[in-house]
Amino acid sequence: MWSGPRTVSTALMRAWENRPDTVVTDEPLYAFYLARTGIDHPGRAEIIKSQPNDWRVVIDQLTRGPLPGGKTICYAKHMTHHLLPEVDRRTLAPLRHAHLIRDPAELLASYAKVRSAPTLADLGIAAQAEIFAEFGGPVLDSRDLLRSPGPMLRALCAALDVPFDEAMLSWPPGPRPSDGVWAPYWYASVRASTGFGPYRPAAKPLPAHLRALADQCRPYYERLHACRLTPPGVAAGPGGT
Repeated sequence: MWSGPRTVSTALMRAWENRPDTVVTDEPLYAFYLARTGIDHPGRAEIIKSQPNDWRVVIDQLTRGPLPGGKTICYAKHMTHHLLPEVDRRTLAPLRHAHLIRDPAELLASYAKVRSAPTLADLGIAAQAEIFAEFGGPVLDSRDLLRSPGPMLRALCAALDVPFDEAMLSWPPGPRPSDGVWAPYWYASVRASTGFGPYRPAAKPLPAHLRALADQCRPYYERLHACRLTPPGVAAGPGGT
């Protein structure tokens, strides 16, 4: 599952982890990304120590060997900007790919609470459009997911050719052993959650200094949004505000 930051991606990971047939892995390329780029993120040193820094080791761990405890699905939550150019994308070709997107203005309003001066590369939306063009896969908009979690998860499961499980709609609150070590910086809301919260539009207009960046993101978002899975009775096509 490819997404940018602040897209309800951790809640979606919770939904999959609550299935009895699924094991999840949280942003397995994060340490590799930080080690290669030198970018400063909250908890940087701890993150780099917590995961392999070699993308080859990461992909090997994700694609080889039996799954634990009789599980049949391995769900990997990936940030698109972690997929740096040196990663051989041929190693990803055999996997099933899906995409989670969010309106750029809403994404930036949330992301800026943790990092105040993000760049286009930080948000990964251009990279996501690239990954989608290469591998395809179903596209889920976080707004649709929050408005209609049941129908959208059913549509996603159908697109991935796996059975839907009602267990995806709610989960116990609290941390998980599967959470990355960065969770204390980013996961407060999802750790308090027991399911998908209601969709809430941004309470305030996007700050002026982020509007140009939102405009940069929008063409990539619109390209993916036009291909999204749609709730019953909603036509596909360009969207966003």
